[in-house]
Amino acid sequence: MSQMQGRVCIVTGATNGIGEVTALELARMGAIVVIVGRSENKVKTTIQKIKSAVLHADVHYLIADLSLMRDVKRVADEFRAKFDRLDVLVNNAGARFTERVMTSEGLEMTFALNHMSYFYLTHLLLDMLKSSGTPAHKSRVVNVSSSAHQIGKLNFDDIQLSQKYGAFYAYGQSKMMNIIFTNELSRRFISENANVTANSLHPGAVRTGFGANNKGVFQFIITILRPFFLTPEQGAQTSIYLASSPDVEGVTGKYFAKSKPKPANKNAYVESDWTRLWAYSEETLRKLGL
Repeated sequence: MSQMQGRVCIVTGATNGIGEVTALELARMGAIVVIVGRSENKVKTTIQKIKSAVLHADVHYLIADLSLMRDVKRVADEFRAKFDRLDVLVNNAGARFTERVMTSEGLEMTFALNHMSYFYLTHLLLDMLKSSGTPAHKSRVVNVSSSAHQIGKLNFDDIQLSQKYGAFYAYGQSKMMNIIFTNELSRRFISENANVTANSLHPGAVRTGFGANNKGVFQFIITILRPFFLTPEQGAQTSIYLASSPDVEGVTGKYFAKSKPKPANKNAYVESDWTRLWAYSEETLRKLGL
């Protein structure tokens, strides 16, 4: 029997690409899978695809625009109403935006979706993760980052890029935040002796719907390079590995690529930035009244 049998997993951004493949493969291993997506039609279609591929798949869905923190809160509440445990949280939802766009809550879109949704959803479900983990089978947080984090250090003086916005920089900075958040989360789990691990990953350049909302030069480049990208099945392997493999039982605070730990950009290991980003994220939620 798979060690995933009966374990409850959330996968965000699971209606296409590596998120969809991750959800499918976890369901194939016997996990109870909850997918989170923005479109009810798309999540229902994804569930049907999973059930067609996996006999007796136990898969559920929640609808949310994860760039909105009130939706993140609602999803966490709805999850709690239906489930009494959480073994794996895969924070996968993300996007790149050509222009600086603000959410209806007043947050820069890249920051809101790519970082704050990870931070807030994890925060809201921390107690369930902790209570579900055991010394033998720890709960897991898997944060999908990117090699784009190599773009460099966080700009705490203008973290939402109101002074100067660049799409590549905004995306790269958000992916650096994923790793920094993972590092601080892991440190806190260790200090609390919690039965939870947290790791981040680079999935590779994957042939998905990523970038479909963009126009201009970026869309042209993506179109030209797309035939050389990994398939979603290939790109999802590291996410699946970190969510399910006994090989990484107890491993925490690492950055993975091709299912192997590797060093991230050195700026991801500035520990003062870990606490600073955590505090900034908490303050952002307080300003929203959350």
